[in-house]
Amino acid sequence: MKSTFLKITLIAFISLGVISCKNTANEADTAVEEAAQATEMATEYSVDAAASQINWEGEKPTGKHHGTISLSSGTIHLNDGKVEAGNFTIDMNSINVQDLTGDDKASLEAHLKGTAEGKEGDFFNATEYATAKFEMTGIENNIVKGNLTIKDKTNAIEFPATVSIDGDKMTLKSETFEIDRTKWDVNYGSKSVFPSLGDKFINDAIKLNVLLVATKA
Repeated sequence: MKSTFLKITLIAFISLGVISCKNTANEADTAVEEAAQATEMATEYSVDAAASQINWEGEKPTGKHHGTISLSSGTIHLNDGKVEAGNFTIDMNSINVQDLTGDDKASLEAHLKGTAEGKEGDFFNATEYATAKFEMTGIENNIVKGNLTIKDKTNAIEFPATVSIDGDKMTLKSETFEIDRTKWDVNYGSKSVFPSLGDKFINDAIKLNVLLVATKA
């Protein structure tokens, strides 16, 4: 009996240790780091806001919506064709829904931006938080790493992307990746935040795709 009790206690202790290690690893994976700094040899490129955009897609059990968000500014620093540092600012008032028209389009855009009366804080509350920002912390093996700030909340993210240069123009194009919106307190319709929603929920994951075009300053 004593031997059995010791075995059970040991298994429980090991299990707790494994869980603790996993939690620590997850926290380390999403740790916010200092923004990368460009060297003196780097060349600065200014983001072409008109040619750049972020594509987004949100989904729920009954369907999904997609659209775009515009960039307002940004700079990228390249050294010998490689990105050393960079940042860009996102215009949250530019949220555009592409799969709806008329009143339905206007209604969803107002809800997402938070310009609909009584729904200001449901999603992005662009009146109070007019911009979001991304700062690179590094890029390695075509994986861009950085800090994304939305609604004054900053979390580390990473995504695969390719960088190409054509004369004085550079293009950074990401593959589609996902972020968990609840990490930025965008909690409306989240089943992980409000378990009683049943099947009337909106997925926490938002799919994103970044197209960034910049020209030599």
